[in-house]
Amino acid sequence: MPILKEITEIGASLDGGDPSAPPAWGRDPINDEAARLDALRGLGLLDTAQEPAFENLVSWACDHFRVPIALVSLLDADRQWFKARRGLAVQETPRDIAFCHFTIQHSLPMVVEDAVSDARFKENPLVSGPPYIRFYAGAPIINRDRRALGSVCVIDSTPRSFSMVDRMVLAQLTVTALAAIESRQR
Repeated sequence: MPILKEITEIGASLDGGDPSAPPAWGRDPINDEAARLDALRGLGLLDTAQEPAFENLVSWACDHFRVPIALVSLLDADRQWFKARRGLAVQETPRDIAFCHFTIQHSLPMVVEDAVSDARFKENPLVSGPPYIRFYAGAPIINRDRRALGSVCVIDSTPRSFSMVDRMVLAQLTVTALAAIESRQR
């Protein structure tokens, strides 16, 4: 379980009382779409090659949560692009069907235990067709300026519950994703 230790250490270093630390635990992102898109595009992450830090994160998430799909998703103006993915063949989906669109509006993880029973998603083509999403849990990746860049999410084709501890671990994975993003910038 070395990645969990790494997640905890990175999270502590990023969120350890520093007022400029990412608002991963309770402060909603700033709702300014133009500034959010500028921050995202300024990273130079969109349409880049796979990188081990992100690939390891989604592999660990699949194994830990025992789900077939995990993603590091970045939400651009018209699309949701996957910086890392496991269990999903496509590199992107249209933004208007992205669960991540809802996830980035708040700081806490969003959990949909059964998408067929959720009015927001029951007619979504990702629910009624491949990959037949039933369960979704996503946490926003929020930068130090409180801009939500995307999410780390886990997906299953069967409904399931997600404990408070699971939500905390998923939220901590976004801190790891942000650390990987920031290390690219240095």
